[in-house]
Amino acid sequence: MKSRKLGSSGLEISALGFGCMGLSLPNAPTKEENIKLLRSAYENGITFFDTAQAYGDNEALVGEALQPFREEVIIATKFGFKEGKQMLGLDSNPENIKATLEASLKKLKTDYIDLFYQHRTDPNIPIEEVAGTIKELMQQGKVKHFGLSEANAETIRKAHAIVPVTALQSEYSMFYREPENEIISTLEALEIGFVPFSPLGKGFLTGTINASTEFDKTDSRSFSPRFNKENREANQVLVDLVVSLAEDKNATPAQIALSWLLAQKPFIVPIPGTSKLHRLLENMGSVSISLSDAELSKIHAALATMKIVGERYPAQLQQKIGK
Repeated sequence: MKSRKLGSSGLEISALGFGCMGLSLPNAPTKEENIKLLRSAYENGITFFDTAQAYGDNEALVGEALQPFREEVIIATKFGFKEGKQMLGLDSNPENIKATLEASLKKLKTDYIDLFYQHRTDPNIPIEEVAGTIKELMQQGKVKHFGLSEANAETIRKAHAIVPVTALQSEYSMFYREPENEIISTLEALEIGFVPFSPLGKGFLTGTINASTEFDKTDSRSFSPRFNKENREANQVLVDLVVSLAEDKNATPAQIALSWLLAQKPFIVPIPGTSKLHRLLENMGSVSISLSDAELSKIHAALATMKIVGERYPAQLQQKIGK
């Protein structure tokens, strides 16, 4: 597995990380199976693992799985919701940040967090105050690096002026390219790393979802506007493009989607999630796929002609979790 550095921070990690949230969703595998998978990820070269207080029992799962090699891995977790529950709304008060940190340390079975993200920007707490709190925790040795998630360019700059921001985590893929408008150039100018979540478009870019796909009612995609039947049908042109590229490169659609992301900037480290070992190994294969300048130009031209339709989240959820 190749490695990458998140901006100028010096934090070196595997070129692909592991998004652990899905291991705590309904219908996830058993705890024993999840622990085996996380350890297999490490054994196969993954050193970067992403979790959050808001992901239910996920921190405890990650902590137990990675404890045998804690010093060899980088663990990222997040703060910023009341009682760690997204539906209760945002809370980045200094007291809550500190309480969240202590709870996370206990669940993760560690005495420091490698990368501590603000899960969403809290409009009620100045980002300078949030950054100042993190700076204090860094001085205590409890936090090594500070990150933001889904923050805008202005917020990133304000936070970075108080304490260096190591990474921004936001959604980015061929299926959602909003970061290209302003975020990526801001990160490049400030030498901040970029950690895209949902790099496979929540499964859409794997080529296994189409207009006739039926989602389980516990699946978040079942109430996502972007994944209603009409929008899936309208966006199928993107899947067709990825599938065609995969056939040309003797690769899978998922590998093409990830290799495209990796080719955008050297400071980008996607964090695909999976509950299956064969999918993990498939994703890791993307690091060895090289897209030529001509191929990237072809993809760019094709994407420029496509209008992806459908909002990411229902309006009610959008209000609860911020951007």
